[in-house]
Amino acid sequence: MAESPMKTYRIQGLSCTNCAAKFENNVRELEGVKDAKINFGASKISVQGSATIEEIEKAGAFDNLKIRDEQEQATQKEPFWKQKENIKVVFSVILLLVSWILDSRYADGSIMPVIGYAAAIIVGGYSLFVNGLKNLVRLRFDMHTLMTVAIIGAAVLGEWGEGATVVILFAISEALEKYSMDKARNSIESLMNIAPKEALIRRGHHEMMVAVDEIEVGDIMIVKPGQKLAMDGRIMKGASTLNQAAITGESEPVFKTVEGEVFAGTLNGEGLLEVEVTKRVEDTTIAKIIHLVEEAQAEKAPSQAFVDKFAKFYTPAIMLIALAIAVLPPIVMNGDWSEWIYRGLAVLVVGCPCALVISTPIAIVTAIGNAAKHGVLIKGGVHLEEAGALKAIAFDKTGTLTPEVTDFTVLSDDLNEQDVLAIAAALESRSQHPLATAILQKAENHDVDYHSLLVEDFTAITGKGLKGKINQGIYYIGKPHLFEEEAGLVFSDDVLKLISVYQNTGKTVMVLSDQVKLLALIAVSDEIRESSKEAIRKLHALGIEKTIMLTGDNIGTAKAIGAAAGVHEIEAELLPQDKLTIIKRWKQKYDRVAMVGDGVNDAPALAASTVGIAMGGAGTDTALETADIALMGDDLSKLPYTISLSRKTLKIIKQNITFSLVIKILALLLIAPGWLTLWMAIFADMGATLLVTLNSLRLLRIKE
Repeated sequence: MAESPMKTYRIQGLSCTNCAAKFENNVRELEGVKDAKINFGASKISVQGSATIEEIEKAGAFDNLKIRDEQEQATQKEPFWKQKENIKVVFSVILLLVSWILDSRYADGSIMPVIGYAAAIIVGGYSLFVNGLKNLVRLRFDMHTLMTVAIIGAAVLGEWGEGATVVILFAISEALEKYSMDKARNSIESLMNIAPKEALIRRGHHEMMVAVDEIEVGDIMIVKPGQKLAMDGRIMKGASTLNQAAITGESEPVFKTVEGEVFAGTLNGEGLLEVEVTKRVEDTTIAKIIHLVEEAQAEKAPSQAFVDKFAKFYTPAIMLIALAIAVLPPIVMNGDWSEWIYRGLAVLVVGCPCALVISTPIAIVTAIGNAAKHGVLIKGGVHLEEAGALKAIAFDKTGTLTPEVTDFTVLSDDLNEQDVLAIAAALESRSQHPLATAILQKAENHDVDYHSLLVEDFTAITGKGLKGKINQGIYYIGKPHLFEEEAGLVFSDDVLKLISVYQNTGKTVMVLSDQVKLLALIAVSDEIRESSKEAIRKLHALGIEKTIMLTGDNIGTAKAIGAAAGVHEIEAELLPQDKLTIIKRWKQKYDRVAMVGDGVNDAPALAASTVGIAMGGAGTDTALETADIALMGDDLSKLPYTISLSRKTLKIIKQNITFSLVIKILALLLIAPGWLTLWMAIFADMGATLLVTLNSLRLLRIKE
């Protein structure tokens, strides 16, 4: 019998890692549930079994968690200060302030301030008490239990003001913590709502509005000026500029025409487009980005794994210290039991590892979400941390260039330039290589109809070129040595001389042939993008020790391009396996090395590097699958931002861990002279948690 599939739900109001663990256990204990797994960063839970949303929500009632189906759109949240829980907090603060005033005016023992404090405790701490008492009965000692015991103890000792202060500090910090975590997750939540939920579809002669989950591959989507695209597809008719900022982070709109690839969530400019849908809604680029980012947020970074391991030993140690403080002085030194139990309770409260446990995940969630909004997909906390420690970066040459066809020399008397260009464009239209765009652009500029040519038996010959059958003839396009090895053709001295002239002027040469003769030489000038030069300059300024350009091109072209780009070293005439060898050699020398490539023919080098970075991730599934980090646009301008974000994240994580431990140690030192009160203990713990959270949210402000 097959196991029931995992169903995923979104959680609203999840802010505490301890609460997340408790919720996960509660769901696991539900009747009909075989397993449950929570993703704290993405605020999701996956459940295997037959539990309903109502039953799952009941399991999270202790923290007022709200559950909805993964595909269901989030309901509009009320403003922070209008939410029911927060109104209670505000009201209890008012009661506390009034009670303080009454306490200062009335004599000791007056009932009026006590009534005010008690009312503040009940209003602000009702849900706290309910959960705390339930936990106490079950002998579960979490923060709610500790707070409940502390407040009851304060009331029994007549410290009503202190008890009320403890309740309100706890309630305020929980409200702010939820607000902060929601803010950190908003980056991904906003991505989920970018693409429309329905689209205008033409089927046959009828046009109708269709929900995205009912749209099929092959449907024709009509996109009017000013509308957002609901699905990924290929333009069949029309031309327009599209704002792709939501996907690639590019600030400038991109012009696209027939055969251009378009993405769900992008904004159509001035033209009417007819788009053939190429992917179902769950397979669109924006859906993949959201899925990969949420998976990345669930993956533990090395620093988080360290903190979790440390907390396993830290928490029991704190409990033993608290027990020793509460019991040993009264027994050994004949101390006052009530005083030392109070001190032991304060130790338990201040020793709670909330701030420590949350110090890393909230920073990772915030950084990965911020990166996604800027067109950078980071596939896990480990890659985010590794990027900050990089010492050397290798670049595939093509990503730094804007290729343009400068020379097109026809070598055959049987075909004219239009025919030859049509064959070259038909072959290159099947390729993802950046040089292909130069040939396709030339074909478009000369109104060459290459779409009507059917390419069969298409093959990409790795590191060399392309091969395909058109009208029963076999054609090759690629580097000159491809033709000697694959087609067995011999170049004349005149052709070799012309190739040498092109290469010595810094141009890349491609040859087009059939199985019998050469048809054309195509020279492509590689103009260095200003954004690439600026990106490499910024990387050097950030302290990257070594930059190297790797290319399969000839040494003359490579040197010209490398010098213009400003890289430290150039390696030319490389096959994919050569790039792999160089990356391995560099790792031995520099320890941490990144490889920046297109994610297709650079896959071995990307996999071998410390951090594999793919460019143009929006256009290739391979880039999203093989790389550790994907720059969704096709230029390097996002790379310095990514390195800066990673370094800032590492710095903030270290600050968070250090601060969490230091504040605990300082509070514990106050025990010896008896200065640590319950409200001070809670203030120290909750204050640390809040400061760690707010410090992590600074990552939202990092921009390019």
